[in-house]
Amino acid sequence: MRQIRLHIPQALQSGQLVELPTEVVRHVRQVLRLRDGAEVVLFDGRGGEYAAQLQDAGRAGVLARIGEHRAIERESPLSITLLQGVARGERMDFVVQKATELGVQRIVPVMTARCVVQLGAERADRRREHWLAVAASACEQCGRNRLPLISEPLTLAAACDAAPDSLRCLLDPEAGSTLREALEARIDDGHPLRSVTLLVGPEGGLEQGEQQLALRAGFSAVRFGPRVLRTETAALATIAALQCLAGDLS
Repeated sequence: MRQIRLHIPQALQSGQLVELPTEVVRHVRQVLRLRDGAEVVLFDGRGGEYAAQLQDAGRAGVLARIGEHRAIERESPLSITLLQGVARGERMDFVVQKATELGVQRIVPVMTARCVVQLGAERADRRREHWLAVAASACEQCGRNRLPLISEPLTLAAACDAAPDSLRCLLDPEAGSTLREALEARIDDGHPLRSVTLLVGPEGGLEQGEQQLALRAGFSAVRFGPRVLRTETAALATIAALQCLAGDLS
């Protein structure tokens, strides 16, 4: 029987009796229809998970008695950072959800010239909170006990400056080198492949000046297959390929 997993955005500890957040209570009661005494798994995103038992507190909410901690991790040995040009509503949600399931460690929404969506400061904060909730839900489903880091939306220049020291790949359907060639060149140079930063443009792609900015920041232009993929397809297909070639998918 499939375990019910719930993300609780507070530090958990064995032996605690915690009150579940309102949004979790709504999910437990209205969607899952769990009753008093139900066994669930809770995780706080810091690693590992806890066995727990629900205790219905009536109209006031739902409590959970925290049991033993289980040091279970399902993280990939390959650290992938996704710099994703912000796409329209459901497409961006889809990227966040599936990238989380595929084991991406960090997601950076990037504002570029051709982004259809333009975010002011207040709206950007709301979207980030929404994406964090999407990622938490994906972790509940896929078994991850650590949430990916999701930054506030950044300009391309800021995102490139903040990119980790890693193999940096810019997806470009007209690039001369392939993704596999870039990975093999890194390994042939004697550098173990532990970290990759992937830059994917929005629906309209990156402008030429933006591509040049990324190249100056140490990104290598690579192509992935013979076809031009939509932004959400390109990101997720490439992440899956990276996990197959150097991560935890086999």
